Amino acid sequence: MKKQHILLPLAIMVCGITQAQNRRINMDSLVQLSKKTEVWEPVPAKVTPGKTTADAPSDAIVLFNGKDMNAFQKKGGGAPGWKVDKDGSLTVVKSSGDVETKQGFGSCQLHIEWKSPVLIAGSGQSRGNSGIFFMGEYELQVLDSYENPTYVNGQAASIYKQHIPLVNASRKPGEWQTYDVIFTAPQFYGDGTIQTPARITVFHNGVLVQNNVEIKGGTEWIGAPSYKKHKDKEPLILQDHGNDGGNPMSYRNIWIREL
Repeated sequence: MKKQHILLPLAIMVCGITQAQNRRINMDSLVQLSKKTEVWEPVPAKVTPGKTTADAPSDAIVLFNGKDMNAFQKKGGGAPGWKVDKDGSLTVVKSSGDVETKQGFGSCQLHIEWKSPVLIAGSGQSRGNSGIFFMGEYELQVLDSYENPTYVNGQAASIYKQHIPLVNASRKPGEWQTYDVIFTAPQFYGDGTIQTPARITVFHNGVLVQNNVEIKGGTEWIGAPSYKKHKDKEPLILQDHGNDGGNPMSYRNIWIREL
């Protein structure tokens, strides 16, 4: 066998080994570079999710579990006048007044389910009306908006008189509906002026309807909203609107996570 016939395969083999070594060196270099951007601490706390989206995760505060109103009081203090029904829902008693949580909350994640009556009475804002007030100031509208024309910044899932929902995801009267909300509390300067406005994201029946919108101030029925300094944590309020056509709204499965 000629010498060149032996050297050629050897050269090819040596070249292959060298290329493999270079690839290994390059990969080791990439791994080291990757490690420079890896973060290992702090390790996120373990949270056990609910079996369904309606079930509270392990770190949530359950505000209403279908059994009692221990987490609530009448707005301003005293026993709440709403009733707990046999089906585990919490129903407004007309003219009994708003109810508020005994505990204050700031930035939070809220899950809440609500239902307007099957019997339709009234129209527009008089048809199954309530509201959820974050920090007692900023209202997420609750309304029977299924084929019920009204001003669009006052329909279900609106930030009342401020932000129109992206779509109308309302179910029929008598069907349970859900809100899943991320609320970011406002921050104030020492002199009471607003530093960072509140923001809110809302899913209505699983559909995104408010996408991290900026809240313009406390909710007003008449006039423009404005900010007034308040504590870092304030109660969550559920509204007895009164003008609901005589058919009160109901709530269930209310839980909240502090953020």
